[in-house]
Amino acid sequence: MAAATGICAVLLAILAAAPSARGLGRDEFPPGFLFGAATSAYQIEGAYLEDNKSLNNWDVFTHTRPGGIRDGRNGDVADDHYHRYMEDVEIMHNLGVNSYRFSISWSRILPRGRLGGVNSAGIAFYDRLIAALLQKGIEPFVTLNHFDVPHEMETRYGSWLGAGIREEFDYYADVCFRAFGDRVKYWTTFNEPNLFTKFAYLLGEYPPNHCSPPFGACNSGNSRREPYVAAHNILLSHAAAVNNYKKNYQAKQGGSIGIVVAMKWYEPLTNRTEDIRAARRALSFEVEWFLDPIFFGDYPREMREMLSANLPKFTPEEKKLMQNKVDFIGINQYTAIYARDCISLPCNIMTYEGNAMVLATGERDGVLIGKPTAFKGYYDVPQGMEQAVKYVNERYENTPVYVTENGYSQQSDNSVEDLINDVGRVNYLQGYLTSISSAVRKGANVRGYFVWSLIDNFEWGFGYTVRFGLYHVDFETQKRIPKTSAKWYRGFLAGAGPVDDQVQALKADS
Repeated sequence: MAAATGICAVLLAILAAAPSARGLGRDEFPPGFLFGAATSAYQIEGAYLEDNKSLNNWDVFTHTRPGGIRDGRNGDVADDHYHRYMEDVEIMHNLGVNSYRFSISWSRILPRGRLGGVNSAGIAFYDRLIAALLQKGIEPFVTLNHFDVPHEMETRYGSWLGAGIREEFDYYADVCFRAFGDRVKYWTTFNEPNLFTKFAYLLGEYPPNHCSPPFGACNSGNSRREPYVAAHNILLSHAAAVNNYKKNYQAKQGGSIGIVVAMKWYEPLTNRTEDIRAARRALSFEVEWFLDPIFFGDYPREMREMLSANLPKFTPEEKKLMQNKVDFIGINQYTAIYARDCISLPCNIMTYEGNAMVLATGERDGVLIGKPTAFKGYYDVPQGMEQAVKYVNERYENTPVYVTENGYSQQSDNSVEDLINDVGRVNYLQGYLTSISSAVRKGANVRGYFVWSLIDNFEWGFGYTVRFGLYHVDFETQKRIPKTSAKWYRGFLAGAGPVDDQVQALKADS
């Protein structure tokens, strides 16, 4: 019962800290707090071969691996944002956000990497997008890498398995700092490298589709070694870019730089010591895997003990490079989940947490941890957000945190009416913002919040079968339609009164 007690205690604390959830409003957050929405390049841009852009890993993967995407579709057109960006910026302006988190397509900027020259058409597109955002008073919050790399990086280096890609990323980051840094004040190097490396090199569900038993049955790969080699190269690429930015750009451009990690909140399934340790170990293999080297110079002890020689070691020179710590940490936080130990009681490890010898489950004694969403394994558990923020602040020296993604999924096969009348998403966002507000009142150093996502888009292995957008997209016509959640978020950002009053009004209006 320890896990349930912990969740209940946090919920009671949230309720005690707030006179009433009815009073939640934008004024509950500090001045200068960023409220935005998020997207990524491959998921929305389309125009996959226009203006000298080269193929990236997802272009190739979606076209050549049968069954790799649930609905067999791809991001060739996606939301056609490349041609409709002005319409999307106007949507953001009407929504009332003061920041927009997006990623830059590496293959649009450097189609052949550092050997092939900078693509002026790619630079011009992001120049136009940034200018349009700033004209509307919307702060660009830019991610350099959100899962996509030029395909040539895979053929030349084996993607993130080859040390040569570090110099490539450092060069790419430098091109972006020089081109856009006079206007971009928030940079993140990588989005969710902890999640990407697991899906790409442990489970084989993302390109380059590498894995091995017992984690999967791919044509190539080594699930016990390759995820950690890839992660090591990503960390050193990150460190090189941060070092360059802080040394050569930060003082004159006045920006800040960080990294974004995926972060579930893990609760022990039972009060057994083994499950308590499993929950702790799951965090170690997810969050600390990337943040500990950045802040403390090495991987966490739990990983070193379990993985031994399969976990790379940092040289003294590499540790020195890591000393330029990030200015902020981004966390993509969607759910809490129970953790069960798989060392004392063997269980299926062909899962996201399997390398930590943990089984994640949303159910205990027949009761779900929260309301399920369309994304398998993701539940509506807002109190986990406060726990996650508290954990990151306490472990990493009170470094500022941005919640860079948080959102609610729907099945695409629902009726259009049900997709647009998304009261479930409104309730979800209300709950998570209440949790963040509680954390801020208690002193948590949280600086911003971004809804995933601005518009329905291509959701990686799920294709278009799930929808996260505040705006519904008809992918045949590309028409954007505001959902109930967009109307609610607009009202919240405009200070339109207590959250619960807005929810009731929207329900009645529906």
